[in-house]
Amino acid sequence: MRSQLDPDGVTYWYEGICPNSNTLLRLPRTKFVEAIARQLMQNLSACEGKMYGVLLAQSASGEQHILKAFSGLLNGRSVVEGWVPPIPGRDRVQLEEARTLTQLNSIQQQLIQLSCIPERQQYKILETEYKQKLEQLSILHHQRKLERQQQRQNQDLAFELDEQSKRDGIEKRNLKRDRDSHLIPLKQIIDQADEQIRQLKQKRKRLSQQLQAQMHASYRVTNFAGETRSLSELLTSMPTGTGECCAPKLLHYAATHDLKPIAMAEFWWGEPMGDKIPGQFYGACVERCQPMLGFLLAGTSSIETVYQDDHLVVVNKPAGLLSVRGRYGQDCILDRFSEPLIPVHRLDQDTSGLLILARDSHSYKRLSQQFEQRQIHKVYTAVLEKEIAELEGQIDLPLWSDPSDRPKQKVNYQFGKPCLTYFRVLSSCQVEFRPITGRTHQLRVHADQGLGSAIVGDRLYGNPQGDQRLHLHARDIRFTHPITGETIDLTTKTPFF
Repeated sequence: MRSQLDPDGVTYWYEGICPNSNTLLRLPRTKFVEAIARQLMQNLSACEGKMYGVLLAQSASGEQHILKAFSGLLNGRSVVEGWVPPIPGRDRVQLEEARTLTQLNSIQQQLIQLSCIPERQQYKILETEYKQKLEQLSILHHQRKLERQQQRQNQDLAFELDEQSKRDGIEKRNLKRDRDSHLIPLKQIIDQADEQIRQLKQKRKRLSQQLQAQMHASYRVTNFAGETRSLSELLTSMPTGTGECCAPKLLHYAATHDLKPIAMAEFWWGEPMGDKIPGQFYGACVERCQPMLGFLLAGTSSIETVYQDDHLVVVNKPAGLLSVRGRYGQDCILDRFSEPLIPVHRLDQDTSGLLILARDSHSYKRLSQQFEQRQIHKVYTAVLEKEIAELEGQIDLPLWSDPSDRPKQKVNYQFGKPCLTYFRVLSSCQVEFRPITGRTHQLRVHADQGLGSAIVGDRLYGNPQGDQRLHLHARDIRFTHPITGETIDLTTKTPFF
């Protein structure tokens, strides 16, 4: 049974830099939440095209909730039962909004009237007529000119032919004068109307910007750290419609209702528009939503920093997160930080606990040497599937990676590498491990093969159908600081005890 946060099921990451910790915060779009979105599509009518979104969230008690949102208005309404409401603050500018919308509507009507004044059609018709008359007259004058050229051999007709040429010129000038007398007054009226249109459009833009600025100052969003900011505080440039997209609505609602976001998806439905295709999933819009995601996701990070200085960082890695990026580019600890860090060691994806990350190559080399020389003291806690007879002892079983059965490790006295683990029973099925070596899956295999009981949640060496997390946690770590020589002794709380 795959977790809904299985990295292999992630199709997109909503991400942003936390303004407080400067770490990268991420929220996935998964195949599971896409399936939820497709169910919603089946219940939507083929109305005007717009973006819709769904957010899979979880309450403190573990109950899952599915939130849904639409961008802008739905059938002319901002509040629709069953959908998350708009971001609060609009009510504070309702009077100004109504006044501005009335002005904008009046401007729109004026623009329509000015674009449809009868002079435009009259000008177009007369311009076409005079153009045709001039073309016909030019053809006639050209024919006459050819005839005169043939007749000029007769000197007696020279004066008469010159007069004919003058009359043709006068006729053409008179037609142009007549054209101008009709078209110029119409053109002046049209130019005046166009100037009015230009001024009205400028006024419309100014009114829209003023209203947007007021709305953005009034709109207030809250993140998962409990912080509230206006949109104008978060963004320096705010395109029209900022704050009315699905993602901000969904995340604000979840944050203000004590819901933890698990996965989110946004899609287009209705009439196609530009590059938007019905039923297609899209990421955060670059201009409106992306700049806010760092703030909106603040407080969602499950990465606890236990210790840090100029040379290293020690984090409490959550279960389900890789230490380094996998073959398919899955999310990992390193991706959660905006600075380049070097992992000194690794924890299995399903194991939680203390992980050391170096900030420079010199610290990395010094710490790596301590691991190689087994100078790092580590203590893990675990819950076994059943009680064991011995209260404490050691497990000395060599492990070998069978190339025909990866990623499993197997006990093999011929090809295996030496592996030593000390254990101590804390209570019932709760056990404390102190590994001397650090082989892949060492504690998991030593528990299963050495103690005769797999660790709870171990789907590789225990119950493959289990739906619990792996109950293995790197609780304590002690090492020598690579620069100062100080002894660093750190501990964390076991999350499943």
